[in-house]
Amino acid sequence: MTTENPAGVSRADVLRGAGMTAVGVAAGSLLGAGSATASPGRDEHPNVKLIKDYYAAYASGDLNQLRRFFANDIKWTIPGHHPLAGTKTGVEEVLAFFAELGRAGFRAEPLALAPDGDWVIDLHRGWSTNPEGLDITWALAFRIRARRIVEAINFAQDQHAADQYFWRVYRLARIPNRLDRR
Repeated sequence: MTTENPAGVSRADVLRGAGMTAVGVAAGSLLGAGSATASPGRDEHPNVKLIKDYYAAYASGDLNQLRRFFANDIKWTIPGHHPLAGTKTGVEEVLAFFAELGRAGFRAEPLALAPDGDWVIDLHRGWSTNPEGLDITWALAFRIRARRIVEAINFAQDQHAADQYFWRVYRLARIPNRLDRR
């Protein structure tokens, strides 16, 4: 990834990057180039406003409010080796993921938002309240299309701690009940 052309960053480039390192480079170059918040006399970037509004809806705990932010074909990628990891596809899968996070009382506090074309790079504090035990910085790369989130790629500050927490909180059912029998 080059700092000369951050708008040319593809999903594959982000996924190939070394987790937080790739997002850190992108966020560093974007944050150095401009501000995620409105400057006096300037309007806030519409994609940053969308993500701020999304976080406000997330904070409400009402999953139905989140629907309006998601494209029908949304893909939300959760890193790691734990029961919630993987790519969720479509609004219903993404909302089911958020319902599970709600069980653990997850909260998020945005720290920085940086727009670049169709992307918004987000750094936020994410923590659990029920049970407590995970409190780390997350980076997300949001891709926006037609005022909807079409893709989100998460990166954990400490993937090992996230994996341990999710395995402790989200246990698999005993065999044979844990397997999908399509």
